[in-house]
Amino acid sequence: MTSPTPVLFIHGLWLHSTSWQPWIGLFSDEGYAPSAPGWPGDPDTVEEARQNPESIADHGIDDVVEHYASIIRGMGTLPILIGHSFGGMIAQKLLGQDLAAAAVAIDAAQIKGVLPLPLSALRSTLPVFKNPANKHRAVSLTAEQFRFAFGNAVSEEESDALFAQWTMPAPGKPLFEAAAANFNPHSPAKVDTENSGRGPLLLMSGGKDHTVPETVTRATLKQYRHSEAVTDFMNFPDRGHSLTIDSGWREVADEALAWLRLQGLEASR
Repeated sequence: MTSPTPVLFIHGLWLHSTSWQPWIGLFSDEGYAPSAPGWPGDPDTVEEARQNPESIADHGIDDVVEHYASIIRGMGTLPILIGHSFGGMIAQKLLGQDLAAAAVAIDAAQIKGVLPLPLSALRSTLPVFKNPANKHRAVSLTAEQFRFAFGNAVSEEESDALFAQWTMPAPGKPLFEAAAANFNPHSPAKVDTENSGRGPLLLMSGGKDHTVPETVTRATLKQYRHSEAVTDFMNFPDRGHSLTIDSGWREVADEALAWLRLQGLEASR
C-alpha cells in the first residue's frame, strides 16, 4: 500500500492561507495530500483576520518556523513544502533543518546574507517601516499599496479583486527581523544554506516582482553555492508578487509539479 505524499503550503505576509485553495485542489487531483495551515494566531477566514488583527500581531520568524515544525512532527512523514514570500523563507529554514522532503520557495523573502535591497522592495514594505511601533502590530495594506506590492503585473481590476478576496493584516515583526538580519549574527532570518544532506530546493522568481525582485532571488541562489544538494532557479519574466494567486497561478503550479516529478517526488510513496 502506498500513501499520498503530503504537501504543506505556507503563505506569506498579507495573504490568508485560504489563498492556496486552487493549488490544494490541483495537488489533490494529482494524488498528493495537500494542506495549508495558517501562521500562529491566524483566524480561519479572511474576514475574521481583518476583524481580529491583534491575534496576528507580534509573531516573529522563529514563532512561525516552530509552528510549522510542530505540525510537521505530527505528520509522521516529511512533507514537500511550498511557500510564497515570507512563506518561502520559512520553507527554506525548515528544509535546512531537515524537516522537509523538498521545498519550492516562490518569490521568497530575503534571508540573512542576501545584500541587494532594491528601491521597489523598500517602497513595498514602507507601510510597515514608516512606524517603528509596527514591529509589535499587525499592519494592513490599502488597495493601492497592494497594487504596487503584489498586483503590478496584472490589471488594476484583477489586483483590486485579489485584494478584496485574499488580503489580511500581517505582523510587522518578521519584516523588522529580516531588515536587521545582516547586522545580527543570530538572526532568525538565517538559513542553513550549506546543508548538503537536505532535500532539493527550487527558487522561483517573478521578473516584475516589486516586493522580492529577481535580483534578490538570484542573490539567494548564490547563498547555496557551498551546498551539494539540488538547488534550482526558475524565473517567470512577466509575473509580479501575486503570481501564486492571480489568473496565471496555474502556470506556476504546473512548473512546480513538473520539477517535483523530476526530483522523483511523486504523488505517492
